[in-house]
Amino acid sequence: LCTGLIERIGTNEALIRHKILATEPGLTIERKGTIADHTEGLEQMLQLLSDTETGLIHSADDIQVVGHRVVHGGERFAKPTLITPSVKEAIKVLFPLAPLHNPINYQCIEIAEITFPRAKQIAVFDTAFHQTLPAYAFRYAIPDTLYVHEGIRVYGFHGTSHKYVCGKAMTWLQKPDAKLISIHLGNGCSMTAVRAGQSIDTSMGFSPLAGLVMGTRSGDIDPAVIFHLISLGYSTDDVNTLLNKQSGMQGLTGLSDMRDIGKAVAAGNRSAELALEIYAYRIRKYIGAYAAVLNGLDALIFTAGVGENDSAMRERICSALD
Repeated sequence: LCTGLIERIGTNEALIRHKILATEPGLTIERKGTIADHTEGLEQMLQLLSDTETGLIHSADDIQVVGHRVVHGGERFAKPTLITPSVKEAIKVLFPLAPLHNPINYQCIEIAEITFPRAKQIAVFDTAFHQTLPAYAFRYAIPDTLYVHEGIRVYGFHGTSHKYVCGKAMTWLQKPDAKLISIHLGNGCSMTAVRAGQSIDTSMGFSPLAGLVMGTRSGDIDPAVIFHLISLGYSTDDVNTLLNKQSGMQGLTGLSDMRDIGKAVAAGNRSAELALEIYAYRIRKYIGAYAAVLNGLDALIFTAGVGENDSAMRERICSALD
């Protein structure tokens, strides 16, 4: 009936795009302005759904099911799950493992429970697709007790995205046993090696911080850098904030949105050009590693905001893979 997107939350340049598909011709509503946080964004989206002139629902009771993408499900959740108080508590326990996402996912669940009290709330976990990783891929070389008692392992993320695009690729290739590398490039970035529809390795790890260079996240970094920063006077919270919110493209250029970085490159900004090369180089390294893990390759798949729409970045990555 409709689809929508809210971008640049937390800025005064936020954009809401709401497309109504149920009418002929279709109608697109766009709003620009300040959206302080995800709570405000969700409230504005709900206002659009129930607008007296263009809305698609008469009341909250019209909504029977609400699906929530939840980033971290740990080892407990391997499939879509009806949200109960115990499930919510499990999501809260995992806050430290996905500090940018799980708290917001939890907040939106609570807003939806209040807004749609008669609806079933369903959680779909980003980590679920990666439950097929073999132990030699998901274990870290640290004392065994830290896995057994603390759950420290590779979990992987963006599973809903990787699973969907790989399924589409296998259908398009007419090859159910295809060897695929799925490259999800948005503000968060990850790659997954997929054989016959199953995830066998992925670039994000215990948290969504590992792997590729991202909008505000560093991706892979020598752990000794953390100890060095602490010796310089950084607190653990400072380091956490630095690596999750002040690094990646934001740290390299002062900008986190690839569209803005592209404009900076066009204006002759050499730091922005170097940042794009660092970004592409990290992806090429992972492509090489995953081609080895798969022992061959049928297709590369690009998805998410940057992967789908930035043809210049796709060319930058692939031109050196001849």
